Amino acid sequence: MRSVKNISQVTRALEAVSASKVRRAQQAVLGTRPYASKAFQVLQHLGMQPGTVHPLLQKREAVNNITVVFITSDRGLCGAYNTNILRAALAFARKQTVPVKFVAVGRKGRDLLLRRKQSIVGEFINLPGNPTFVDVSSIGQLVVEEFLSGRADEVYLAYTDYINTLRQEPRIKLLLPLLPESEEVREATGHTAAMAAPKGPAAAYFYEPSQKELLNVIVPRFTALQIYQTILEATASEHSARMVAMRNATDSAKDLLGTLQLVYNKARQLAITSDLLDIVGGVEALAKAKS
Repeated sequence: MRSVKNISQVTRALEAVSASKVRRAQQAVLGTRPYASKAFQVLQHLGMQPGTVHPLLQKREAVNNITVVFITSDRGLCGAYNTNILRAALAFARKQTVPVKFVAVGRKGRDLLLRRKQSIVGEFINLPGNPTFVDVSSIGQLVVEEFLSGRADEVYLAYTDYINTLRQEPRIKLLLPLLPESEEVREATGHTAAMAAPKGPAAAYFYEPSQKELLNVIVPRFTALQIYQTILEATASEHSARMVAMRNATDSAKDLLGTLQLVYNKARQLAITSDLLDIVGGVEALAKAKS
């Protein structure tokens, strides 16, 4: 009973810590969505202009290799968070007819992939609790190099999308090539509604110095921005899953403590009854001896 009480105190503390981290992670997610939405609109406009071709915007005719950026947590105690995204990523890999390689983001994901003998071309662990764009830019550089060198013909993101505190959904989303040309493509590649172009008249843009030079800067940066946004979504999902898991663990500890208390009371009552019966039996034996 003391052990269960101690564990419940730990889980209650972890729940409180995760609750505070969820609020910060949620603010970070909501804070980056407007920028990501506007960047996507500009990229869409640039990509639709005639004569503006960028390697990261070109869909290849033959897909011979696929790379998946697999985003998980560095720590456990978050319920089925890591298992759910692993199941979705492996199911996606099994459906492919070409080799699939992984870029592991998070220690748990790396360990899970190694246990299942998957090919890992890069790993990024021990990211800060509140990652910045600079912290994840190296991931974007790696996947851009993989795509431009031809080692990957398509790059996907496997992460957990944050819906609300009680709902997080595993998602596989196409990252490269960037295909901003139609609403159908955005839906197929998994872009969120916040990143979709607004309805109504198309906005007019004036570009300086030129559209081509802007593409060379915006497209790689938007690729890193996509990764940064998904890591923020995954971080918020992780803290939410851990908070819910610790709350359930605390409730289970309370139920177990109540069950153990009943067992303890029954055992103590049985011991007291046995002692009373022994005393009564001894008294009767003495009374018979005297008589």
